[in-house]
This record gives sequence, C-alpha cells and structure tokens, in this order.
Amino acid sequence: MAFRSVSSVLYLSASVSGLSFNVPASPPSNASGQISAAPVGVSLEFFTFPEYIQDLPSTTTCLQNLKDLTGTWPPVRIGGTTQDRATYDASSSEAVTYTVASTKDAPTTLTYGPSFMSLAAKYAGKVIIGLNRRLDNISNTIAAALVAQKEMSNLYAIELGNEPNFFVDSDPIARGASWTAAADEASQIEWQDAVCGNLSASDIISAGVYFGTSPMSLVGLTAKEGDSNAYVKDYCSHNYPQSSGGYNLTALMNHKDIATQVKPYAAEIAAASAKGKPHVFGETNSATQGGGGISPTFGAALWILDYVMQTVLMGTNALYFHQGTIGNCENPLQSSPEYTNPPGQYCWWGRYNMGSPYYGAYFATMALANADQVAPLDGQDSAYAAYAIYKSGAPVKVLLYNSDYYTTGTRSSQTYSLAGLTGTSVTAKRLTAPNATSRVDQGQDPTVAGRSFANGTCTIQGTEAVETATVSAGKATFTVGASEALLVFL
Repeated sequence: MAFRSVSSVLYLSASVSGLSFNVPASPPSNASGQISAAPVGVSLEFFTFPEYIQDLPSTTTCLQNLKDLTGTWPPVRIGGTTQDRATYDASSSEAVTYTVASTKDAPTTLTYGPSFMSLAAKYAGKVIIGLNRRLDNISNTIAAALVAQKEMSNLYAIELGNEPNFFVDSDPIARGASWTAAADEASQIEWQDAVCGNLSASDIISAGVYFGTSPMSLVGLTAKEGDSNAYVKDYCSHNYPQSSGGYNLTALMNHKDIATQVKPYAAEIAAASAKGKPHVFGETNSATQGGGGISPTFGAALWILDYVMQTVLMGTNALYFHQGTIGNCENPLQSSPEYTNPPGQYCWWGRYNMGSPYYGAYFATMALANADQVAPLDGQDSAYAAYAIYKSGAPVKVLLYNSDYYTTGTRSSQTYSLAGLTGTSVTAKRLTAPNATSRVDQGQDPTVAGRSFANGTCTIQGTEAVETATVSAGKATFTVGASEALLVFL
C-alpha cells in the first residue's frame, strides 16, 4: 500500500501516473562494481583546514555522523586554490600563516609549518594532501611531502597542483612557455618522478586534479604516464555542474539533467580503470566560486544524493565535496544582526547553522552504507529515479527520488510500485523539506526520517520516523512527493 511520512501529509497530493519496477534478485548486468566503504567525502580549502578542525565543533560531529552510518570515517581532501599559493616553512610554529582584509577572503599567499601535517595526522580517516606545483618550487614541495609521509599514517595520497587547467603562461611552472595540455602532462610526470623518488614511494599521487574534461583530461594524461603510473594512487577529476552567474536549481536537481552532466566523465573513469587505478572526484560541489544562489538549498541536497548515486554507478570511487571559506559559510541565525546579509555558499555546516546540503550527503551515505553494488532501475531519462542497492549479491535497499521541482502551491507526487520483494512488509526513511528552496538559515530545516541536525554542533536531534508498507504478492507501493526521496529497506 502507499504510505507517507508525517511531514509529507501536510500538502495536497496531485499524483502523476505511477511507475513500476522489478527489483532483480541479484545484481543485473548494468550494476556498478564494488562500492567503496565511504564514497561520500569532504574537501577542505587548504588555508581553512586548521580553522575547520580546531574552531568549528560541527566539523568532527558531522564527519562522525557519516562514520556512524558506514563504520568508516569519510575520506578528507585538504587542497584547493590556496594549495597553489602556499609555501612550506619548516621553521614555522604555526599550522598556517596568512593575512586577509576580510574573513570572507582567501589569501593570495600563505605559508604553513610542520604542525599543519601533524594536525592532519590526527584525523581518524584517510587524507589527501594537496601541495603546490604552480610556483615551480619542487624542492619546497618535496620537503612538505616528506613531512606528510613521516607524520601522517593516514596519508592516502598527495596532489601535485590544483586545477592546472587554470594555470597561465606567466605562472612559474610554465617556465616561459605556453601552458598547454601537453605541457601539463609532461610537468605532472616530471614531478611525480621527482617527488616519489625522494619519498621512495609508489602508489601515492592523486594525479590529474583536472577541472572538467577539456582541454586537459585524464584520457590524455593516462596515455602519457607510462612507467610513472606506478606512482599514481588514483586519477582525479573536479566537477561543478553550474558556474557563477548561471544558476538553475531546477536543472541542478533534475535526475535526467544530472545524467547528462556527468556523462563526459565516463571516459575519464574508464581511462583510470584501464591503468588499474580508481577514479575520484577530488573536489566537487554544486556551483563554482563558492556556490551562492542555489547552493545552500534543499534542492542542492537532492542533487548531492542523485549525483553520488549516478557517479558511483559509473565507477567513481569517492567524491570529495568542497567546503567554502568559513567567513562565507557562517550562516548567522535569523535573530543575529549578521543575518542582514546571509551567505549563499555551498557549505554543509558553519559557525551558527547547518546547511541543507548536508542532509543530502547524509542520506546518500545511508543509502550506500555497507553495500556492495548499486543498479539503476529506471532509464535515467525522466525526473524519476529508482536504484536497487545490493549486499552479498542480494537486494537490501531501494532508493526512490522524485526530482520534480517544488516551491509553492499543490505539491505533486509520484507513485512507485516495486515488485520482486520478499516478506510481508518493508520499512522506509524519507528525506524531505518544505520545498526545494528550503534553507536552514531561513528556518526551513529538512529532515531525514523526521530528524534534523542541531545548529552549531551537528548532533542528531528529534524522534526518528520510520515508515512501513505492506508487501502483497511480492509487491509494494510507495508515494514520493516532488523534491523528496525515500530509502526503502528490504
């Protein structure tokens, strides 16, 4: 029978024609490969890393919440634009040193000391460290890499430069020549050889770190790696579906549009796999330049959910969602004088409030937790998604997503009929919010099974609402409102 959560009966339903899917008893031929233990990770901008860890209580708790779902700490990447402005200072007693005119700004130059690596070493999960290549000071980068290798038992990989697509001819790394894809490929391999030679290490470089798939691509880089491929831990892409000034939440969260947007990365993932290496999205989020506009909304949370599912299905190993400059992510409470200019960033948490996107990350983690494979049940050609999730060869969950954009008025819904189920009943948990544009800092908290995350601490609060549906003759029916998702436990 159809069922709804308490929150979703608060609107009238105008149901569209129902969808029917059979849940295969074993992973079908279009199922993913083995899912990593913790595919949803976090990327912290290089200069902000110490502050995120030392000054924001929510950081540890938000990461712990994800760990509690999977049993594995989410992977963390420390890097971004400021990694290529940073110089290692072995004599510095500070983790990081810089000057900015405003807390909303990123520094144009900075230094960091050994305690930066010591702080990173304290994280219980795996860490990628991004180091400077743009300034062409390879001895300085090697010195930092040696400290990271010595201090960090949790070191997963090292990046050598960030988004070299945006390096220019006048940057020191160009050495007076034109900066092209061929120049970058040669530079990456040269640096991999030098750094790994000094570290006496292999399988340690997160290579590529390319924004998008053109003009620099993993397809091109892997073709040039040769013996240096032994130094590579993974091949890394960066992806931001929307650019500053071109925001469209309806398109961002649309199931079919997400499939179209990620399609070019299939060749990048295949290129990495052909070299025997995993692929990661080492930095990703909804929109460039810190987000803004659409990025703090519940629609962005729904994008995260479906985007994770689609890219993991394609074969990516992990996604590191980038968090913004803390001064732009403070999300002051509505009662605060600072709320006169609330931020529009893509941060999952800030000093004051949670961000709506964290709910999507949490739900995606819940969906894939302790699973082996995921398979699409729909054709990725409409607004309505259905995924079967497998453990030890048997279906254990089904994720249903209605990406119809809802803001005001009558909230439509979609009916899903699932066949091939066993037992007499199943349970489910719902991801919902008042509408697609809901923001925590505007008093419109999303919920996961009726629960939310406390502002300023990220602790889970509220009473869990688990829904139940009857299975009759192997079938059950579920109703998912526009801009909602439902995770069915089989």
